[in-house]
Amino acid sequence: MAITYEIGDALYLNITNRCTNNCSFCVRNSQVGLLPGIDLWLEKEPTIDEVLEDIQKWDAKKYREFVFCGYGEPMTRTYTVIRICEKLKELYKIPIRINTNGHANLICSRDVTPMLAGFVDAVSISMNAKNGKEYQQICLSQYGEKAYDAMLDFAVKCKKYVPQVQLSVVDIMPPKDIEVCRKIADEIGVGFKVRHYVKANEK
Repeated sequence: MAITYEIGDALYLNITNRCTNNCSFCVRNSQVGLLPGIDLWLEKEPTIDEVLEDIQKWDAKKYREFVFCGYGEPMTRTYTVIRICEKLKELYKIPIRINTNGHANLICSRDVTPMLAGFVDAVSISMNAKNGKEYQQICLSQYGEKAYDAMLDFAVKCKKYVPQVQLSVVDIMPPKDIEVCRKIADEIGVGFKVRHYVKANEK
């Protein structure tokens, strides 16, 4: 069970298996996993101290950034994420990114974006579709079609507190749909990224 793992020059923090989506393309649905020799399925959710202790296994100062990203949605543990960010900023002063589905405000039943100020340097939000109906067909969110608008609203609110905010889609989408998504990102004033769809254990 890997609480932390590295990809390139970033150290990734895997803090939960829970997710508010059940996306049809998610690598967690594969039996072989994301990376050879790395088991991201957690037997239990690590405490703040356990995450910080696991980070100490690495030469953390060599990394360009810390990234909250694993098999689950990190913001199901929003308040834990914030506390870990506070400690990381004290210890390392390294930029922090959160990869998220943008449901934090739904999860917490309040606007939590002000809590990110000063601790989170970048937020990358999985957009996945050009409208709520298609989003629900692909992502099967526990919140239904309202999850899509909530995700976009989260992106807009993050802009006030986080230096870099971007929406992302995977390149398995039709090119015309990708362009619609790009236009939506432009309209709400956030960045946009097309991610390569990584199959399980793809090199």
